Amino acid sequence: MKKTMPVIVSILLSGLFVMAAAADKPCDRACLVSLMDKYLGAVVEHSPAGVPLAKDVKLVENLKQIRVGEGLWETASGGPTDFKIYAADPDQEQIGFIGVIEEKKKPTIVSIRLKVENFKITEIDHLVVHSDGKPLNPNMSKVRPALLERLPKLERVPRDQMQKIANSYYDAIVQDNGKVAPFADECQRRENGGISANDPGETKPDDEFAVYRKMKCSDQLSTGTMGYITDINRRRVFAVDEDKGLVFAYSMFVHNGTPKVMKITGVPGVTERKNTWGQFNLPAAHIFKIRNGKIYEIEAIGYLEKYGIKNGWEK
Repeated sequence: MKKTMPVIVSILLSGLFVMAAAADKPCDRACLVSLMDKYLGAVVEHSPAGVPLAKDVKLVENLKQIRVGEGLWETASGGPTDFKIYAADPDQEQIGFIGVIEEKKKPTIVSIRLKVENFKITEIDHLVVHSDGKPLNPNMSKVRPALLERLPKLERVPRDQMQKIANSYYDAIVQDNGKVAPFADECQRRENGGISANDPGETKPDDEFAVYRKMKCSDQLSTGTMGYITDINRRRVFAVDEDKGLVFAYSMFVHNGTPKVMKITGVPGVTERKNTWGQFNLPAAHIFKIRNGKIYEIEAIGYLEKYGIKNGWEK
């Protein structure tokens, strides 16, 4: 027995070392995607026990801190559908998601963020664009292929540069200068499914934004037509997915009601545009596809909120 004790102790210590090594190993890309899928499934099943939650996990849904089991956990009824985009960041152990699920059996656009530590979820964001039964834009039925494809290594740029590029998009809007951000000529922006820049299709005759919708991302922002967006703050660039070339971020678009009239340049026959929208905030989630240091695809979702509201994470 005395001879076997050192062997037993050695085996136990080896097992502890293996467990410690596993704990030190971060949740990789496949792990993060799998965890997001499990989370979505648990939400639809209304079963928090189906996912590994930290004891002090924090959940913010549509800018309000709620308990796990409330909000979307109560109203989700199915999904996700085929429209799902993942931005996984093993370096920061975070994953962002934009997709379509069912809420009370109606299609609903959502964005979800998970923060992971030691394979347990410590932070959760829900941004839910409640459809109230209204049909979604047809573009929300299928994801643009580029947002799903792996990015060849020769087309990648360092993660810190990807973060700067994502932030420069917001700067370009606030500064009314499309040259502030590195947009590709092919860049196309979609908001809740609707194409809002570089739209190749036909536009409705009564579409006041049509002339801008047809423009390239850079040219559009330089016209001044976004001048009613007075600030974009509470920017939170969370997931940098180097494998896919994606950056996932949350932000708050602020509209304080000024200027009353926006000066427009670069649009033949148009010199101004009235600001009739008043004061409001718009919490938004964005996923940017960055290739060769330029923004190619922008997938954005958001909804209107009261002016001056905070993001739910601030004290």
